[in-house]
Amino acid sequence: MNRLTILGTTLLTLLFFTVITLFSLTSHADAATKKKYVKKRTAGTSTVVVLGKYNDISKVKQVLRSTECPAPAKVQAVSSPRKKSTTSPVDNSRIGKLISARSAIIIDGRSGRTLYAKNADNPRQPASTIKILTGMIALKSLSGSEQVSVSRRAADQPRSKVDLNPKKHYQANDLINAVLLASANDASVALAEKIAGSESSFARMMTEKAREWGAKNTVCKTASGLTAKGQTSTARDLAVMFRHFMQDPAFASRMKQVKVKTSYGSLLRNHNKALWQVEGTQGGKTGFTNAARQTYVGKFKRGNQEIVIAVMGCETMWADVKKLVQHGFSLQERLVAAPSSSTIAGHELVARSTP
Repeated sequence: MNRLTILGTTLLTLLFFTVITLFSLTSHADAATKKKYVKKRTAGTSTVVVLGKYNDISKVKQVLRSTECPAPAKVQAVSSPRKKSTTSPVDNSRIGKLISARSAIIIDGRSGRTLYAKNADNPRQPASTIKILTGMIALKSLSGSEQVSVSRRAADQPRSKVDLNPKKHYQANDLINAVLLASANDASVALAEKIAGSESSFARMMTEKAREWGAKNTVCKTASGLTAKGQTSTARDLAVMFRHFMQDPAFASRMKQVKVKTSYGSLLRNHNKALWQVEGTQGGKTGFTNAARQTYVGKFKRGNQEIVIAVMGCETMWADVKKLVQHGFSLQERLVAAPSSSTIAGHELVARSTP
């Protein structure tokens, strides 16, 4: 009996330890399972799910989906509109440094308002630009078909000339065209002698007429503009006179002609290259002597805008003309936007810059 008791006790003890061992193994397995986890990266974050809690990968996926960050909304780039520039490529304070002209001016072709000036009132030799006075006085003094004789003095004038023959007579209309288009010195003197009896008398008439037409600082000594002591004009005077003259249809129509055939068969070509090089050219007069250097006065029109420019003492005249024309119309456009303003983009309309 005692043996049976001992055997039973032993079996119970073994069973107890077996149960304890199995329980311990199960606990270790569960702990190992809990160490398994899944990482899912979404938008820079990590979501950790303990697999041992669910023991089902499909449930894990559901949890992961529920904890995902929503995809960031697409942001469409919206470009802000560029601000339109309100400044000119070149302002009045700079343009004077970009041209070779020692004197220059831009005036409004309609109102006469000064848009830009550089030494515009400094007296200088005008060279052949003064022929605009000679031509206008002749237009007012002579009929187109009136006959004009040519003196030896007139025929012997230096170039530019159209080689007038002292033994012939010429129509005033042909000589006026020769003066205004071909810048003919011989035709200038022939007209002067016809109208006033001598070139010196005609020069005094030119000075008086210049005053009447608004040119207060012009003194003429020759009909041609050839260098003479005491003969002066200014960029402002040239611009003022040319603006006035271009209001005369007979004068303006001639200045636009590129070439004209005379009644005696010769072809006169206009010296004003701006007619075919610069958009909107209505007419102009060139000049050159060693003392004056290059000079020019001209009128330009684009749309409803008109400007008159004059330059004196140039070394690169055509380049200067193109720059000033562009600048003048740029100023006009800004004046339309601010008609009552005396300044444009912070700059005075008139800038008296120095060379």
